[in-house]
Amino acid sequence: MTENFLPRQTKIVATLGPASTDPAVLEKLIAAGVDVVRMNFSHGTAQEHTDRAKAVREIATRLRRDVAIMADLQGPKIRISQFVNGKVDLSNGQMFILDATCKEGNDERVGLDYPELVQDVKPNDVLLLDDGRIVMEVVKVHAKEILCRVKVGGVLKSRKGINKLGGGLSAPALTGKDMEDIRTAVGFEADYIAVSFPKSGADMYMARELMRAAGGSSMMIAKIERFEALHALDDILKACDGVMVARGDLAVEIGDAAVPAVQKRLIRKAREHNKLTITATQMMESMIESPVPTRAEVSDVANAVLDGTDAVMLSAETAAGKFPVETVEAMSRICIEAEKSAQVTLDADFLNRTFTRVDQSIAMGALFTAYHLKVKAIAALTQSGSTALWMSRLNSGVPIYALTPEEKTRRRLSLYRDVRTLMLPLEDLDRDLLLAQAEKALLDAGVVALGDLIVITVGEPIGKPGGTNTLKIVRVGEHIQNLN
Repeated sequence: MTENFLPRQTKIVATLGPASTDPAVLEKLIAAGVDVVRMNFSHGTAQEHTDRAKAVREIATRLRRDVAIMADLQGPKIRISQFVNGKVDLSNGQMFILDATCKEGNDERVGLDYPELVQDVKPNDVLLLDDGRIVMEVVKVHAKEILCRVKVGGVLKSRKGINKLGGGLSAPALTGKDMEDIRTAVGFEADYIAVSFPKSGADMYMARELMRAAGGSSMMIAKIERFEALHALDDILKACDGVMVARGDLAVEIGDAAVPAVQKRLIRKAREHNKLTITATQMMESMIESPVPTRAEVSDVANAVLDGTDAVMLSAETAAGKFPVETVEAMSRICIEAEKSAQVTLDADFLNRTFTRVDQSIAMGALFTAYHLKVKAIAALTQSGSTALWMSRLNSGVPIYALTPEEKTRRRLSLYRDVRTLMLPLEDLDRDLLLAQAEKALLDAGVVALGDLIVITVGEPIGKPGGTNTLKIVRVGEHIQNLN
């Protein structure tokens, strides 16, 4: 559907919320370049998410943009319960009790929404509350109580989250609410479902089976935010379609200083496994209140782009911020500038790689040819989008255009780095006529000119999914006479 292509390789994910639900604002966000909208199931009702999804589809169609929808499951947020006065002020060194039986908290104790925490901790463990703003050390565990000493105090409000330094909490990745939310996401045809706090590949397999049982075909994103997930990364990557570097809870569990190196490792490994990557959390946080980002935020977004992430994500900035459209525009500018300095190391990337599938070999051959011939574009004629995915895992410096008749495929491809989409029928056509239609589609979109050299990949017989087996170097215009 997309006809006006942004000069940006990295995709932008924007979270919807009170600041972006109004149709006029939503239209401005999509026009500004949002590629994927995120429905955060930690907030809002099923009907609200369904209504927003409908609005996104209608606006994207009107603007001739392919925009994907991601449903982000809440997962097992481990929290304290309520204080009688809404909050308490904790002092360094004071004793405080996390009490699984407490109904209303006070200056001495507070209840737990997750009573199993008592079985997950032992003396000397460090607990981090409210994203690490409050730090407690476990002194003693008795029956239903955890006696703690406050190491770093401050104001602790009701319903704040709890993490254990170094991980080790036993809460399952999928809650009853998540299972119901998966059915809701399938109902509005979410293109992606993000699973919070998976610890293993088994968590992702279970989420996928629940999605399929509900009649869905969404791609599955694993949010890497638990300490245990880092040690099961290969297992998780096998079971998912992509990962989100969820730096908030991850930083609390592994320490904030460790996050930048982990971010780079996650993106690199995911690309090696032909998986998608999303970098998230506080990327433009100051723009919740400010119309311009900080210099540190500009560097953060740019570094994620240079790491090779498929997408950068906005959370509260677009869900509840004062400047949602300006934030998307600023992020887009940063991505474009960072991409100008990205290094192309395609020859080195091919070393020690082996390809066992014909279609994957064709995709890699197209990249290599396009890079060394300095062609104008790569056109992947695809049903499923797999060929475009493999091409997008390596940076050839040549834009990739996925030509497909499948609306769901075009929406999914909205998340793939350096892939643009075009509508093109792939059935009941002989090869020469199909190539002519591909050339014309690129010409009509204004991305090539007559005489430009392009690389086209296609499968024969035409229209068979997963059958890309042909690579052709074409000078634009040589097949178009076949249309007359």
